[in-house]
Amino acid sequence: MISEPPSQPSRRPVGRRYAILLFIVLALIAGWTGFWKFAASKAQDAIDGWRSREAQAGRIYNCASQSVGGFPFRIEVNCDRASAVFRSNQPPVELKTESLVVLAQVYQPGLLISAFQSPLTIGEPGKTPDIIATWTLGQSSVRGTPAAPQRVSLVFDNPAVDRMDGTTRLTMLRAKHIEIHGRMAEGSASNKPVIDISLQLDQASMPAVHAAAARPVDAAITATLRGLNDFSPKPWSIRFREIQAAGGRIDITQARVQQGDIVAIGGGALSINGNGRLDGELRVTIAGLDQFLAAIGAQQRVQTSPNMDKIAGALDRLAPGLGDVARQQAGANISAGINLLGEQTTLEGKRAVTLPLRFNDGLVFLGPIPFGNAPALF
Repeated sequence: MISEPPSQPSRRPVGRRYAILLFIVLALIAGWTGFWKFAASKAQDAIDGWRSREAQAGRIYNCASQSVGGFPFRIEVNCDRASAVFRSNQPPVELKTESLVVLAQVYQPGLLISAFQSPLTIGEPGKTPDIIATWTLGQSSVRGTPAAPQRVSLVFDNPAVDRMDGTTRLTMLRAKHIEIHGRMAEGSASNKPVIDISLQLDQASMPAVHAAAARPVDAAITATLRGLNDFSPKPWSIRFREIQAAGGRIDITQARVQQGDIVAIGGGALSINGNGRLDGELRVTIAGLDQFLAAIGAQQRVQTSPNMDKIAGALDRLAPGLGDVARQQAGANISAGINLLGEQTTLEGKRAVTLPLRFNDGLVFLGPIPFGNAPALF
């Protein structure tokens, strides 16, 4: 008897399963590719929308060449030799940088993250730049749509800003880290927006501003801007005019500044008068007042101040004869007088004094001491 060989199991079902799996994978790849292209187009629309929105305010952005990539999980728009011309400035100002990369995740096309490559040059179009800025990391993020922006952030590591004076570079800014954040706190971009702004400086020095600012400063400041009609594209000088006309204000909700052993905190409200200058008062608590007054040259300021009689009068009301001492010694004892005029307290475990920082038509006074002159906002 001859036995039949055992039957072999059919391989057709296994092959069919592989074919189905391969079809599913190919379908997923094709579907994801289509989704990526759709998301990339949305991100490109958002970028074009921001560019169009800025152009309405006279800020024109261009690229020598532009490409889109980042498949499969993000969208990258590479802009080589990026430039921006601010035509609303008089004279116009042009910014140039080597490259700009704008990133968006496929699942968050409304969040745009940008990376800037230094150096950045600033000057009149077609002329030698007046300012050169460099950094090791420069990024921004924008959340929202062109019609309804929600939040904007700028971050720089190791920024350095120099002003050109012929062939000489003058130092304007050096810092370890800078952050600026803005968000819509109330209202909307088209109806009475209220903007929260925060600024963080780490080891920042600005010798061109004042000799006292040449030493590194750490600062954290938060403020709220009230009085805008809308946030449509327009120069900031026009925005500040709107704030003044609407009776708006700038609320300094919290501020802390430290330079070595000098520490100051404060807050208050400032308004803008018809001349475009600041009015208002901040309450400031300072530890290390003697060092601070020496750093800003208080003695010379008192000696040359046209308000010397007012300063001496304030000191005389506190203690008869103190004003004459201030006049005779041209401010040598002004620190003691200021300490007596202020409210004695402690700050972070140090002896401190609380004083008003007053703004009067742009003139700035710390107590009775002239401190500086804030520039006009329009």
